[in-house]
Amino acid sequence: MKASSASGSEDAQFNPFHMAQAQLDTAAAILGLDPQIHALLREPLREMQVSLPVRMDDGTVRIFKGFRVQYNDARGPTKGGLRFHPDETIDLVRALAAWMTWKCAVVDIPLGGGKGGIICNTRELSQGELERLSRAYIRQVGRILGPEMDVPAPDMYTNPQIMAWMADEYSVLQGHNDWGVITGKPLIMGGSKVREDATARGGMTCIREAARLLGIDTRGMTVAIQGFGNAGRHAARLGEELLGVKVVAVSDSQGGVYNAAGLVPAEIITHKRATGTVLGFPGAETISNEDLLQMEVDILIPAALENQINAHNASHVQARIIAELANGPTTPEADEILYKKGIYVIPDFLCNAGGVTVSYFEMVQNAYGYYWNAETVKERLDEKMTEAFHAVHEAAQKLDVNNRQAAYCVAVQRVADAVRLRGWA
Repeated sequence: MKASSASGSEDAQFNPFHMAQAQLDTAAAILGLDPQIHALLREPLREMQVSLPVRMDDGTVRIFKGFRVQYNDARGPTKGGLRFHPDETIDLVRALAAWMTWKCAVVDIPLGGGKGGIICNTRELSQGELERLSRAYIRQVGRILGPEMDVPAPDMYTNPQIMAWMADEYSVLQGHNDWGVITGKPLIMGGSKVREDATARGGMTCIREAARLLGIDTRGMTVAIQGFGNAGRHAARLGEELLGVKVVAVSDSQGGVYNAAGLVPAEIITHKRATGTVLGFPGAETISNEDLLQMEVDILIPAALENQINAHNASHVQARIIAELANGPTTPEADEILYKKGIYVIPDFLCNAGGVTVSYFEMVQNAYGYYWNAETVKERLDEKMTEAFHAVHEAAQKLDVNNRQAAYCVAVQRVADAVRLRGWA
């Protein structure tokens, strides 16, 4: 479905960038934002679209299309992931770059927001083709990257190996090692400990704080997780380990499984690795992704794609807390419905900010060549996420708005202040 205007109205085709703009517009109205600053923040500052010729294993050359959007750098170098996906679009990359801008601001790290992507299906590429594609992207986009300009990271269907190839290619172009250009790298190339599960770990901190505010003991709370990729599987594991929750349902792109008595995260992770899907997990009932979203559980964790909770199904959501590990899983129309139902929503660019926070920690460690142990990273991540959560909650109470609007108000005000102080508008 599409948010066809700043009002966020939905119709037949969803446009994530229109949705991101609608969310900004709402925050600007609440804040009484200067119209010139508002106009500047509605659009990316810079974007690049590139054609990437790649020699395939059969000797032919295939042309891939790539993007990099640097949305706003008023608070510091832009930061954001690289996605390899067959349905990648420039509007989705723009939206994700905008959300990265607000994400960095809401956790108060000195970075702006960026995002990149390549239109491709990684399942159809060999390791050699994937490496050549990764290096081709850096050869084209590397001129606008750098530790003081724009720092990519892994995202959908990219991983530490791809980041290693990209960091190496950039270093070749520079003539010296420059690990700080990329985060999410392997540890041996300057990566940070805790980076692999940082997104989910930050989300668990937010769930813990939300439960405390609501006077709920997390032990034994039931959880349903839509999406069982990196964030989803770590959420299942850490939810059990850190919060004592009971995971009763999980799903992936092929469907979901449910067991009221609980699913053992370690076992279903092993099953997914062995079969490629959560379907067929022993002792579990098969359900659809839509069924999972509407289950009567304490915590719902959307960790899949955009636009999953919308005007058509939001009234059927029964969770007490929604913790958005995915980007843009809830439309503006759905937000209003959930707010009226009294569901406590932890918005995406707060809930999933653990990843960029530890990526920032990786940049800091790269900059001075000294690396922290895992406990130090975990403690500093928990501190950052806790502070950000309560800043948003307090803004929601003060302004009498929903949590997403409050998160936007906190983040947009910080970016707007930087824009104003720098004399941009």
